[in-house]
Amino acid sequence: MTIFQDTSAPIVAVVGATGTQGGSVIKALAESGKPYRIRGFTRDASSRSAQGLVKQGVDMISVSLTLQNKENVYKAFEGATYAFAVTNFWEHQDMEREIAEGKMMVNAAKAANVRLLVWSGLEDFSKVSGGKYTHVQHFDGKARVTAYAKEIGIPFVNVQPGQYMSNFLGSGFKKQADGSFVMHGVGAPDALTAILDTAHDYGLFVRKAIEKSQPGSEIFAYGSNLTGPEMAKQWGQVLGETASYVQISEDEFKQGILKAGMPEVLAVEFYEMNAAIAEYGYFGPNDLTESHKDLARTPRTWVDFVRANDWSRTTD
Repeated sequence: MTIFQDTSAPIVAVVGATGTQGGSVIKALAESGKPYRIRGFTRDASSRSAQGLVKQGVDMISVSLTLQNKENVYKAFEGATYAFAVTNFWEHQDMEREIAEGKMMVNAAKAANVRLLVWSGLEDFSKVSGGKYTHVQHFDGKARVTAYAKEIGIPFVNVQPGQYMSNFLGSGFKKQADGSFVMHGVGAPDALTAILDTAHDYGLFVRKAIEKSQPGSEIFAYGSNLTGPEMAKQWGQVLGETASYVQISEDEFKQGILKAGMPEVLAVEFYEMNAAIAEYGYFGPNDLTESHKDLARTPRTWVDFVRANDWSRTTD
């Protein structure tokens, strides 16, 4: 892994450098045969994780990506050849704020005259569903930023991350009284979900965007596209356990969210997200056949992910 310091190498500005997506982007670019200088954005460049990146050669800068700090945000993007931007809805759970901050980063990248902005967007399920599912704010907000970036004409590639495989590590499978395991979901048994080992593989797709794709492209980042029963069966086969998928009702799903201590607004958000994915696909109607073309390596499948991780919290 090499991160270049030579001033002839292009600078890639990476938002959320210490996070899951940004960290994966840095790793993938460092593995490239092409030279890159990397400028990492983080709230606290003195943190342990940020300093770990400094030791690898990343130029880490502290910047708060808020509207109140607009001037410094613009300065942070100055001189960048490429930029990767992502927002974190879960930090504040405010869609309008997410849209505003996303647009600000798009504007900052355009002002910096970047060669390409790579954006971590998602589908607009309000639009895809024809108004049936209008509460999936952490998808819809990002989609509004995508639309804005296209409107203003910045060289732009949207790299949508699939559902995180890591989401299933904690409570994805429930142990039953007979020792078997059940994976619950609202989707029909034949509904597909595109899933991704985000920390390990998301950066592969961003690297493809920078090195292989044309501005205006949409890239769909996933490792496997499986039904619930397929996921449960493969999980059980790898771990030597009996596992199955059980479809549950809207009320059962929402009650599970509420029992976990989350507010009703999130019970609605998560239900509509899962229902929309089951009905329309994680990436909506988009064609996924070109998604793995021109990647530097093959992304992990669900089986690979299950093998690579510790499931003792679930199985013990």
